Amino acid sequence: MTNNKTPDDLIPTNDEIRLKKLYQYEILDTHSETDFDTIALMAAEIFGTKKAFVTFVDKGHVFVKASSSKIEVDHISRAYGLCSLSIMEDDLTIFYDTHQFPELMKNPYISRPGGVRFYAAAQIRTADGFALGTVCVLDAEPRATVTDHQSKMLLLLSRMVMEKLETRMVNRKIVRAYDDRLHRLAHDMKNPITSISLYAQLLGSREMTSEKVFAMAAKIESSSKGVEKKLNNLLTDARSENSLVELVHEPVIITDLLLQMQQSFELSLIAKNQTLIINNELSVLIYADRERILDVLDNLLSNAMKYSYEGATIVINTSLAEDELIIEFKDEGLGLSEEDMKKLFTKFAKLSAIPTAHEKSYGLGLFIVKMLVESHKGKVWAESEGKNFGSSFFISLPTYKQG
Repeated sequence: MTNNKTPDDLIPTNDEIRLKKLYQYEILDTHSETDFDTIALMAAEIFGTKKAFVTFVDKGHVFVKASSSKIEVDHISRAYGLCSLSIMEDDLTIFYDTHQFPELMKNPYISRPGGVRFYAAAQIRTADGFALGTVCVLDAEPRATVTDHQSKMLLLLSRMVMEKLETRMVNRKIVRAYDDRLHRLAHDMKNPITSISLYAQLLGSREMTSEKVFAMAAKIESSSKGVEKKLNNLLTDARSENSLVELVHEPVIITDLLLQMQQSFELSLIAKNQTLIINNELSVLIYADRERILDVLDNLLSNAMKYSYEGATIVINTSLAEDELIIEFKDEGLGLSEEDMKKLFTKFAKLSAIPTAHEKSYGLGLFIVKMLVESHKGKVWAESEGKNFGSSFFISLPTYKQG
């Protein structure tokens, strides 16, 4: 647990990949945020220090995202940041007394009067093991011990930071999806609004026969209905995604969600003469936002129906793999080409398949599914033997263990 070495080379061998991971979260050089400040304050309280930080290690410097006390600068050189040492470790990094390490005395933040004597840090790590930064505490006085409770709490706080980063990234992606949809809406509405304006100008600028007035009025009504329809589509998309709402986790029985989904699609299945078979003998719990996971299930079933012909059978299978619940949506539809597979789950993806009853598709459903599933620490993927051989879409979600 204690750091006993001070490597001259503070650059991990995987630093290029690590930095790419870090940049994905767009956290560097951002303003103060209450959630991160609170975590720094909690760390200081747990260790009884005045100084605690949430930091991220960039290519040439360490960015201080949050601090328990006022600081003069929010960047320090990576060469002098003890956090640069911490991300090299696989465990907690603790210096009970930095002055016991001659190599560290070259560091001006340590050697100066009132400099750092005690330092403890937990790495902020991604799920795939890349250390982005630390939650750390420091003091001008050395210490003899760090309790197990303090160590565990510091690790917990670092995991909380990672949770916040994931949530921020998901919400930013969703905001961008909304922005893109608004751009599309503005483009689509430009022509009908221009037409309405021109028709109104004509009506007000000259005398016309009753027949021409009625014809103009019909054109204005038609253009207005087009605008209304586009706005309704936008609101429908927003309601179905509902994704800027904070996730509210609770134990959820997957059987209940599947039944609710089945009931909501009953009339739609009848209208397309399709059959839904649910093979589920599991009564496992997941810890999830009920409405958001229901959105995921609804999107996947809607897609399976949309890209399957009339009279087709759609099968939903559930299974367990270690601590993961896996749900498969298997259809007899148009299938996926190799090119389609590369585009799946991307924003506004245009696939080669066309909905079999000419239903509307904006290419956002699977993008939202991916974000919602990943926000629950799950995974999503698809399989298909090729065009006209149907496809299977899978989601996996961690099961909930009652304690």
